[in-house]
Amino acid sequence: MDGRVPAVLANFEVESLASLFEAWGYKPSHAARVLRSFYASGGLSVDDGSPWPAGLLSRLEHHFERAATIASRQESADGTVKLLLRLADGRTVESVLMPAYRADRAAGCLSTQVGCAMRCDFCATTKTGFERNLSAAEIIEQFLHLRREALNLGRTLQTVVFMGMGEPLMNLEAVLTAGRRLAEQRLGGVGWRQITVSTVGVIPGLEALRLSGLNLQLAVSLHAPDDTTRARLLPIGQRYPVSEILAAVDRFQNDHRRPVTVQYCLLAGVNDSPAQAELLADLIGSRRLHVNLLRYNSTGTSLQGVHYEPSSEEASEAFAEMLRSRGVVAHFRRSRGPDIDAACGQLRRRWARAESLADQNSKGTLVRPQAGQRERSTPASSV
Repeated sequence: MDGRVPAVLANFEVESLASLFEAWGYKPSHAARVLRSFYASGGLSVDDGSPWPAGLLSRLEHHFERAATIASRQESADGTVKLLLRLADGRTVESVLMPAYRADRAAGCLSTQVGCAMRCDFCATTKTGFERNLSAAEIIEQFLHLRREALNLGRTLQTVVFMGMGEPLMNLEAVLTAGRRLAEQRLGGVGWRQITVSTVGVIPGLEALRLSGLNLQLAVSLHAPDDTTRARLLPIGQRYPVSEILAAVDRFQNDHRRPVTVQYCLLAGVNDSPAQAELLADLIGSRRLHVNLLRYNSTGTSLQGVHYEPSSEEASEAFAEMLRSRGVVAHFRRSRGPDIDAACGQLRRRWARAESLADQNSKGTLVRPQAGQRERSTPASSV
């Protein structure tokens, strides 16, 4: 290493890169072209095939490094691709590419933090705790990797959701910076209507998001219609009651004039009763909310020692039908990647365990999986 601080191209806007080019003695007008090629190729290349000033491409290659590299890749039989990305400090985050119904399109799920501090009891990510926020460049790098995956599959990365590891509203500045670059036609070119921020209901963050004036989509993870059940599942429910969250959603809708999605993960015997469906319908009332019902992908024993199970097909369908009978728009989100570490945080936890085992074994201490655990090999190196 030469001691310099690595520069990351995903950190640059057109204007800031133009200033750098000018300092290097190149025309600032080349900046837009470089970034357009960088984003279009999924971060693979800045060369669009047309002539460039002498030495520029070589200088770019030696000056810039990537903010994230692929540590592990999983592909499901249903076409879902899950990436574990290693950051410059060695930490890892997950990103997911999900094929759409249309054969030429895909959606991407991006993480916003390393780990998570929300401690949602049925989530795998929270088991590793919170480590740090991601920078805007680290968020954008996930998008670039997923765009390249989509291109390799003959698809276009059409929509982006900030709902991977972490709570987006606890890292709002970086999320909005990344969102602007992904939406901007000169860069990511996705467009604001194709970007969704998903939150567990951090009300100050919801207000800041509303006041930002950015024309994006919002999804709120409710997971229970009453405060008691919600606080059991999501500790943040102890701070922000359901009524206050829905009031914040109302304010967001008044400003943005578009439906908000309510995420609701059905857990057997916990939040899937007919009475809870009725209560949820009462809460929604005439609000323009779409309920996205999620089928739970088990993550093992929770932080509170609970082993949650997905609702039965019968209970799930009855829950949905109760909502629909009350005029609520409700649909099931397709379960993704059941044959891989599909739930958020699972791949990262498995990788960390494997690295820990490899490290201990390399020191001469043979560590065997505990009873009930499958023995797994250390994941392959970067692809």
